[in-house]
Amino acid sequence: MSTPELRAFYDSKLPLEEGQDFWVFGYGSLMWNPGFPHIEVQPAVLDGFHRHFCIYSFFYRGTPECPGLVLGLDEGGSCVGMAYKVPAAERAVVMDYLFEREMISGVYHPGWYEISLKSGENVIAATFVADTKHDQYAGRLNNQELIAHILQGVGSSGKCIEYLENTVSHLKALSIDDPGLEDLLNNVVEAQKHIP
Repeated sequence: MSTPELRAFYDSKLPLEEGQDFWVFGYGSLMWNPGFPHIEVQPAVLDGFHRHFCIYSFFYRGTPECPGLVLGLDEGGSCVGMAYKVPAAERAVVMDYLFEREMISGVYHPGWYEISLKSGENVIAATFVADTKHDQYAGRLNNQELIAHILQGVGSSGKCIEYLENTVSHLKALSIDDPGLEDLLNNVVEAQKHIP
């Protein structure tokens, strides 16, 4: 997709008035590696979605022949993540970057969602939620299937298990509790010991 096409695409998905600062909600690797300019960052809560390994990874943490898994925002519950405030002047740069990074296969629905900042303020943030109708949506895999895909996944950004380890360690560093991911990591590490 050319740059003009990309900009027309995100303008249609995330319309924004000219000259307006905006927020971006991160729940996975964006929390520790946002990769874009911002002027403020705060912990934030998104209601209606939870962090879940529900996306088959064919690029960053797997291949089409041997898919890994990456995090998506799946329906239900709530998610504590990090919110980044982006100055209006950086909109094109940041949106170009986010859409190239997150929409490589179109597995997410970008949209404006209300989040609650730690400061108590409610704001609208650009958020990428899982497209439950996409071929790469893994849905609710059972525990053994989750473990198997995390152990097998290796892609252009490295091993899937490293992605899980990074996520858990950074969540702890940010004082964000996610016992489900901690349990998953413990189960993956235990399963890894039994691989011949």
